[in-house]
Amino acid sequence: MHAFDVLGDPVRRRILELLADGEMSSGAVSEVIKEEFGISQPGVSQHLKVLRENGFATVRPEGTRRLYAVDSDPLRDIDAWLARFRHFWTPHLDALATELARGKRERRLRESADDTGGDEPVQQRSNP
Repeated sequence: MHAFDVLGDPVRRRILELLADGEMSSGAVSEVIKEEFGISQPGVSQHLKVLRENGFATVRPEGTRRLYAVDSDPLRDIDAWLARFRHFWTPHLDALATELARGKRERRLRESADDTGGDEPVQQRSNP
């Protein structure tokens, strides 16, 4: 199965998101996926199997539990493949970052002006 076929499924993407935060038992993964997608434990086990067989997840036994974790190697391969296309979106993301920074700066200046009494200049009293 091609990497993008594996990641094309929203359930498997969600499982990887969960595992990105750290190792999880299959039972814990199943609970979240059942709640979010309405998939049974055997269904979740099938998704975990696909992730494991295609190298996206590792599993290790701990007593009666099976603990799953992300294997980053296939993700590095995807990242390398995507590198050819980054020039399409990087300038747009850079422009977005600039606009966000500009908005934060303007909001900070407005808040600062509100704290000092608004836009009206402070008048000084003259001593006669």
